[in-house]
Amino acid sequence: MEEDETTRELRLQQLRREQAERARAQRAPGEDDAEAHARRAEKTAYLRQRLEERAEAERDAEDEERPSREP
Repeated sequence: MEEDETTRELRLQQLRREQAERARAQRAPGEDDAEAHARRAEKTAYLRQRLEERAEAERDAEDEERPSREP
């Protein structure tokens, strides 16, 4: 029912990176720098989404391994 601890840590790490890159994009002095930080934020958002999918798959796998309780 619960995701792997490593997956959870990686998701949180990607969330922090995404937030940091978005903040850097807003503070960037030039348009090129802002775009680079925005692209990095988009990449980390994508990775975080993939980790969320992995966490869901881990939860589903754990549920499937659990014996069903039939009345």
